[in-house]
Amino acid sequence: MKKVTYLFVVGAICTALFNTSCTTGSATKEDTGAETTLSEAELIKHGEYLVTSMGCHDCHSPKKMGPNGPEIIPELMLSGFQSDYPPMVTDTSLTNKGYGIFNPDLTAAAGPWGISYAANITPDVSGIGTWTEEQFKRALTEGKFKGIEGSRTLLPPMPWFNFTNLKDQDVKAIFAYLKSIPPVRNVVPAPISPNDM
Repeated sequence: MKKVTYLFVVGAICTALFNTSCTTGSATKEDTGAETTLSEAELIKHGEYLVTSMGCHDCHSPKKMGPNGPEIIPELMLSGFQSDYPPMVTDTSLTNKGYGIFNPDLTAAAGPWGISYAANITPDVSGIGTWTEEQFKRALTEGKFKGIEGSRTLLPPMPWFNFTNLKDQDVKAIFAYLKSIPPVRNVVPAPISPNDM
């Protein structure tokens, strides 16, 4: 029963909150199969489109409450859970039953897996500033921590399994866009295991 509830909650989170999709726009000519050569500016623009439409801001961008609900804090865009935020506190009576809980700006989540914090994906060294494109692809499409082969699997609610079939040019575009945005210095805390909650 716990396993079914857990799978339902994770599926509901990914579907309802994160607006992710298993298919994305592509930077290729679908009718001929030939790749389109994009300029650097076009590649970055396509990457911005993908980051926005795939729901990356939902977890990775800190938010404040505005008149129409949560609004991205522009100067902290895509910098993840902020190191100066208070630690997330959760009700283990719910997480032990398979429920997922989020902090107010959706950059931290707790569930049966423990507590996970959204990564800084800006080009600062505390984010993805030193990553190679290959590391980024491995993190995004294989769910490997920091894109390191043999590392742990990324924790929920990161829906990396939705991105396993992204085209190489789409990964390249996302990486180019993320490398083009303002860097934000922010060392995201390590996840907390369920035993330490």
